[in-house]
Amino acid sequence: MALPSEARPLDTGVIHDIGYRGYTGPRLGRAYATRSLFTQSLRAAYGLGRSGRSKVLPMLLLGVVTAPAAIMVALTLAQHQDELPVDYPEYLGMLGLLVSIFLASQAPVLLSRDLRHHTVPLYFSRPITRGDYVRAKFAAMACAQLLLMLAPLLVLYVGALLGGLDFAHNTAHFLYGVVTAVLYALVPTSVALVIAATTPRRGFGVAAIMGYLAISTAVVGVVVGISGGPSRVPESAQWVALLSPGRLVESLVNQLFDLGAGPERMHAPGVLGVLAFTATAVAMVAGSYALLLRRYRNI
Repeated sequence: MALPSEARPLDTGVIHDIGYRGYTGPRLGRAYATRSLFTQSLRAAYGLGRSGRSKVLPMLLLGVVTAPAAIMVALTLAQHQDELPVDYPEYLGMLGLLVSIFLASQAPVLLSRDLRHHTVPLYFSRPITRGDYVRAKFAAMACAQLLLMLAPLLVLYVGALLGGLDFAHNTAHFLYGVVTAVLYALVPTSVALVIAATTPRRGFGVAAIMGYLAISTAVVGVVVGISGGPSRVPESAQWVALLSPGRLVESLVNQLFDLGAGPERMHAPGVLGVLAFTATAVAMVAGSYALLLRRYRNI
């Protein structure tokens, strides 16, 4: 039954113009958003734009890996030696523990925090896709790791050239070091990012990454130590380096560039070993990237 017109509630709704205007400027788009995410993630890996406490560990590690290189250059020049005491790729191998600490501490910063604070869906509400997110985070962590290792190499190289050491030799071995740094920045990093993406708890991510890197390296060391004779490690024992991302890179680089000496030298055994080690490194990186894509496709 319809109400009389007097009994009907009055329609008092009005529209107020409070000054909001639509955006008519240029749309920067998906590529710009992806680059911004990469830049922000790279800065976050070194604590830039974050609290002072977040800067302590990455900056401390950067100083710790660079200071010995400066000391080596100073001693070489003071003693008038013709060569640096260590080769460029060998120096990176000496930094294995420090590089692992940086990777284990910062990979969860890039991935676990977003999962914990539920900000991942916010990223996907923007133009970027899940693939863009994975590429930006993967590239940021790899570049952060690469910068950490290139810093001491540049100190060694510039110091050697300023000290008048052989230009051709140092340039060639510096390039060997750059290739080694790129491999270290891709192979262990890819595996660490997969581990970090599995948990929203940063502490769990740090412990899992550090545990995997430390245990795999220790297993390789134990097997090689048990198998090694009085003069050299047998070729059959060299295959165990496939279990550790760091040892894999070290063995592959030593064989490719004929580096290293002594009975403890790790290397890929022969041509077949080079092919197998290269295929394993590629499989680790590509497989980890595919797992990351699958992980974020489900979020």
